[in-house]
Amino acid sequence: MGGETRIGDAQDGDRWFKRFRRGSSSDVRLFCLHHAGGTAALFRDWPRLLPPEIEPVAVQFPGRADRFRETPLRTMRDLVDALLPAILPWLDRPYAFFGLSMGAKSSWALTHALRETDAPLPLALYLASAAAPALVEGRTDWDNLADTELVAYLTSMEGTPPEVLEHPELLQMLLPTLRADLQLIDTFRFEPQKPLDLPIRAFAGLDDVEGPPTRMAEWRTETTGPFTLDTITGGHFFDPPGLARVTRTVAEDLLREADRAGWE
Repeated sequence: MGGETRIGDAQDGDRWFKRFRRGSSSDVRLFCLHHAGGTAALFRDWPRLLPPEIEPVAVQFPGRADRFRETPLRTMRDLVDALLPAILPWLDRPYAFFGLSMGAKSSWALTHALRETDAPLPLALYLASAAAPALVEGRTDWDNLADTELVAYLTSMEGTPPEVLEHPELLQMLLPTLRADLQLIDTFRFEPQKPLDLPIRAFAGLDDVEGPPTRMAEWRTETTGPFTLDTITGGHFFDPPGLARVTRTVAEDLLREADRAGWE
């Protein structure tokens, strides 16, 4: 992906974390985790949407883009176990997570793992377009779903570029990773002994069938800290005004959290 720089020299960091702002000296990092079938490029434009005090760092899961030759991970446990040691060296400044769909649940599961290892915790979780983990998914057996049905599902989400949908060879490259991602989500079962104790802010698209406001409201049970639910125009990926509102809200909220925590 042309244009990004990469954090540090460690091999794991080189594979997992992508920066789209050169020479950043930001005060706060915002780790951005993409949706099922997505890539870190989803957040390519976020440096211009966020103030310079916040550095967006996109997380690239295995099995896509420059990690295409790697096997996509099929369980949340495997994903968290792989990502946890990679992210620890990059928690040298205040940070937060923004997760979209699969990325939302991954952010939540990773935060629990960080707490278990006594690592620095995020200032807040910003979660979009994902039903709360207490609501069981279990929609279908993605491995045995016909390609045509999987493409129909992909099209209904309205997040895949038309040039991919219109080219069978690109679709055939994407579908195995998408199947693995969807299987990861639908087989994920985790009931923590206690909720987190940090702010959670949820963003739900008014027209989203996957993570509508009613299903995202249940995230309030996952923290003893403040919970806020924002309803956003558009569907699973929001519309342009909705996305602008999301990034503006995250920026304002995160800077307040950093100030409240005493970071400068």
